[in-house]
Amino acid sequence: MNQVVHIAAGTHGFLSPTGVEIAFLLVGLVTLGAAVITVTTKQLVHAALWLVVALGGLAVEYLLLTAEFIAWVQVLIYVGSVVVLLLFGLMLTRAPIGRSPDADSGNRPVALAVALTAAAALVWVVVDAFRTTVIDLDGAAQGTTDVTGSVLFRHWVLPFEALSVLLLAALVGAIVLSRRNTASNAVSDAASDARATDREENS
Repeated sequence: MNQVVHIAAGTHGFLSPTGVEIAFLLVGLVTLGAAVITVTTKQLVHAALWLVVALGGLAVEYLLLTAEFIAWVQVLIYVGSVVVLLLFGLMLTRAPIGRSPDADSGNRPVALAVALTAAAALVWVVVDAFRTTVIDLDGAAQGTTDVTGSVLFRHWVLPFEALSVLLLAALVGAIVLSRRNTASNAVSDAASDARATDREENS
């Protein structure tokens, strides 16, 4: 029996990936490409839409990892809320629809260095954190509501609430910027109307 299990396990390896592993790799490449386009495009609306593709790709990756609950949270919270909030902020601040030269600060080498450093730090932290982790195959499946809810509300309550405050701050900031732009436009319109009235009286 052990010999049969060993032979069955030996048929799968690095040079013979399964369909799920191939799909995981392809979706990962699409997600990476969408993320690169998001940070390199000069059109803000296109950046937000490519961000939807990147976040949706992450949701598909979670599905392939059998973490259905986290995948749907990814869709509902990030794709359905964060991106909508970004588009809402773009509309409130009257951001340009077409190509915007202001979207490129000229600090791409510095941004690339920071991004690579952050990615290396995240990879090191994740590998170090899960190096000695043992998955209990007889317990509840990882990624289910039972396991995720237990971990979230026992160990990650403060980051969860901090994310809520961050989203609220982004919404309030968008409203403040829109009101400031509205006030400045009203002042400029009033000034132009006053100049037009003066010209009519002088004529």
